[in-house]
Amino acid sequence: MPTAQLDDRALISVSGADAEHFLQNIVTADLDALPAGEAKPGALLTPQGKILFDFLISRDGETGFILECRGDVADDFVRRLMLYRLRAKVDISVQDQALVSVRWQDASEASASDSSSSQTESTGLRDLRFPAPAQVTRHYGQSTSGDVAAWHAFRISHGIAESGADYQLSDAFPHDILLDQMGGIGFRKGCYVGQEVVSRMQHRGTARRRTLIASTERALPPSGTDVLADGRSIGTLGSVAGSSGLAIVRIDKVKAAMDEGVPILAGGVPLSLAIPPWATFSFPQETAAAGDA
Repeated sequence: MPTAQLDDRALISVSGADAEHFLQNIVTADLDALPAGEAKPGALLTPQGKILFDFLISRDGETGFILECRGDVADDFVRRLMLYRLRAKVDISVQDQALVSVRWQDASEASASDSSSSQTESTGLRDLRFPAPAQVTRHYGQSTSGDVAAWHAFRISHGIAESGADYQLSDAFPHDILLDQMGGIGFRKGCYVGQEVVSRMQHRGTARRRTLIASTERALPPSGTDVLADGRSIGTLGSVAGSSGLAIVRIDKVKAAMDEGVPILAGGVPLSLAIPPWATFSFPQETAAAGDA
């Protein structure tokens, strides 16, 4: 199985008698539905429902949790968590010199029965953002080598967006990056920070910005390039790997452009945009008017 060491990641430890109750009340993920051996996506939101920090969360022993996040924001994340701690019996800290690596099954292995893959899954944390056949596992405390670019190309091919590379923190809702599709939002649990906005978007079906997979016959322009239809911006290009990339776009405007035969461009390059195959949402039947912002 391919591997890569992710040097830009950090691990935050949250432990103590009140750790689960503390986190359950502030983050999007439902920890009641998180068994050992799995890493679930989640986010800490602003009161307005936008993503302040994104992470993968897993259990650590009987009462602790590990939050894997971007290394450059880990200290800020800890400070934010400390603001919510109040009298809770919780210890929060960034692990020193934490190692984060990832393993996955590439296309050449997908049809083969690989017993070593099953063993890898049993010793790592299954990354729940990906469908099970991808066999993506996170490993903490293990040094490895590998091709980080190949990992990001694999992530892009599955439509998995991450902050920094695909969107800026405080500038996206959970639905924009498909957290609702990958189990990163607990719609049946109690309140958490930003819950009212997220629940309203879910129940009213008002999520119009989504992460799509972009492809073209030539190299894509760099991340951050506007995605245009009829000269109007409908979104932004995120991570890019050759002729494939991610784009967070208005899906109603994408549908309108496709229906009308209007080319969708990024930096002058024609794009094809597709919903990730594992996602359950679809393009809307009623599309936006041309002047709708």
